[in-house]
Amino acid sequence: MPYPRSKSLFPRENASRENPPEHYLIAHSDGGARGNPGPAGYGVVIQDQSGKKVAQLSEYLGHQTNNFAEYQGLIAALEYALQHGPKALKLISDSELLVRQIKGIYKVKNATLQDLHGRAKELISQLGWFSIGHALREHNTEADRLANQAMDKGMGRIAPRATATGESVSDKDRVVAREAPVPSSRELNHAPQELEGIIRNGVVELLGGQLPEGTRVQVRARR
Repeated sequence: MPYPRSKSLFPRENASRENPPEHYLIAHSDGGARGNPGPAGYGVVIQDQSGKKVAQLSEYLGHQTNNFAEYQGLIAALEYALQHGPKALKLISDSELLVRQIKGIYKVKNATLQDLHGRAKELISQLGWFSIGHALREHNTEADRLANQAMDKGMGRIAPRATATGESVSDKDRVVAREAPVPSSRELNHAPQELEGIIRNGVVELLGGQLPEGTRVQVRARR
């Protein structure tokens, strides 16, 4: 059953958003999925009201959507605030959809997201103060990095090494990953497979294909 759109979801936020309590937490949250749906994860950086980092949260979520991962990041931040205190939280997300759904501006039509939205509402109701706001992705880079690390870990990816010439490869470089099997009598006739990819956060992300676990690759960069 869809959760109704309601302006009364944040009575305490509406009354005290401009005047937060003396002690509260700030959570920068991000979630993503490669392929949408695809391998998904979230990352959350939690600070106290002075800006001091107090925790980092991240988790690989398997095959999910971007919005699923964004909600899981929100829920992780809410649970942390309730478990560790103070029970006051300012959440910053680069998902405008999530922010507007939590504020009641947008309805939640997806059945899976309705369940997550309901869970978030339940947790928010247990806080003494809550605020949520939107930030552009470039202002949420650390949470984005944690989300990508969670996805990389879940997918079993490893960071690429330097090129044979010793030149560094920047995150903006486009790469070609060429399969280089270990020579054996069975594999000598195996033709190398060429796939394209992009370096993201120091990790090669393949485009349009996958290689088996343990495959040796040679990477050459091109702009």
